Amino acid sequence: MPPKTSVHGSWSSRWAFILAATGSAVGLGNIWKFPYITGENGGGAFVIVYLICVALIGIPIMMSEIMLGRRGRQSPVNTMHTLAIESGHHPAWKYLGIMGVMAGFLILSYYSVIAGWALEYLTKASSGDFTRQTPDGIKTLFSNFIDDPKHLMLWHTIFMVMTFLVVARGVRGGLELAVKLLMPALLVILLVLVGYSMNTTGFGAAVEYLFTPDFSALSWGAVLTAMGHAFFTLSLGMGAIMVYGSYLPRDASIAKTTFIIAFADTAVALLAGLAIFPLVFSNSLEAGSGPGLIFLTLPLAFGQMPYGTLFGALFFLLLAFAAWTSAISLLEPAVTWLVENRNIKRVTATMIAGTFTWLVGILTVFSFQKDSPIIFSFNFGGVKKENGFFDVLDILTANIMLPIGGILIAVFAGWIMSREASRDELEMGEGNAYKTWRVITRYIAPALVSIVILQLFGLLDPIFTLFAPIIDLLSNRP
Repeated sequence: MPPKTSVHGSWSSRWAFILAATGSAVGLGNIWKFPYITGENGGGAFVIVYLICVALIGIPIMMSEIMLGRRGRQSPVNTMHTLAIESGHHPAWKYLGIMGVMAGFLILSYYSVIAGWALEYLTKASSGDFTRQTPDGIKTLFSNFIDDPKHLMLWHTIFMVMTFLVVARGVRGGLELAVKLLMPALLVILLVLVGYSMNTTGFGAAVEYLFTPDFSALSWGAVLTAMGHAFFTLSLGMGAIMVYGSYLPRDASIAKTTFIIAFADTAVALLAGLAIFPLVFSNSLEAGSGPGLIFLTLPLAFGQMPYGTLFGALFFLLLAFAAWTSAISLLEPAVTWLVENRNIKRVTATMIAGTFTWLVGILTVFSFQKDSPIIFSFNFGGVKKENGFFDVLDILTANIMLPIGGILIAVFAGWIMSREASRDELEMGEGNAYKTWRVITRYIAPALVSIVILQLFGLLDPIFTLFAPIIDLLSNRP
């Protein structure tokens, strides 16, 4: 039988868990990735599709992952092992937990390097390095920075130490205390930036861009991007939400908690858009400038606008805080496994897991150098890519491990775990709410995530080509 409480402790309240899980979900994906993929995919119509995907994919799978975590009360590996035996199935389901822990470990190894960029840009913005810079000047700043391995290594190390210090202190003294301080600070900074953006000439255009749908600009690729991001932005399939769920008090409603987390995560992403796009439009910059939106386009805007030094520093402080709250959740699953299975203290487990993560991150640092070796080249999603170590990790985790993990979580929660056990944990009775969750978890969410995986490898292209004339006719496209 699963333990009634976690040996690692528990959150002091449901709201502490909500802050922690929201902190895990709110990261570089909300503030860096969501604005630029919205810009690349037409704005308002993409936002609507994204919200639908959060409802059909993100919320049901998050409910499932929290449910499994609270039922098992252990690390993801031991939770899946225990729950599989409880359900009368093979303990090999523990490999789902292992995959989640490994995904979190690998993601943190390169996430820490990118978070280091935010720390570097915080210092650059604070010192006025962006003031009156030209586009070429901003590009030179960025290229000189990422081509300096010693500089990248320094920030990677500082960020990992920041993460060590939180995780080593435990659930209440470390994780909970950090998110209670960082999440309100993050929200205040974001609201200050939105308040500033409301007074720019581009705010009206940004609101129209984000919330006025133009479905003629929506492609199948944009729909699939929205589906994928809705899944990845909630930190699903990497063990973080499962281990956080293991600390959740018994009297907390999983359904209500999940809806609040999903709402908060989505709200932060939209607020980030309202903070960023007015600056872009006010300075006649390109909204669809891709991944460079944060590190190339926005510094140019900060360098041209009034009080740009102050608001540029606040923005990159926001980015660093968001990365930090996510990083501690990525390290936690590996630490809990070491404590449970190797009978060592949390501080020692944190140092072991963190040091290995830091070492793997060094390979990412060197993958950004101009003479970095190409590991392999292949067609991915219909596009030929030459891949260094960072690219390989990104593809392996975000495009393969997390979606597969999400499908298997849904399969276990919907098909393997007994109806009585899931109903007992969710405390939704046998009403329509529970029946809806069960149908979506068993059929709809796995099917949609499978579509994302197939399309990422270009396996759905023949089907789309076959039905393209019908789709164009229905959408009145020429």
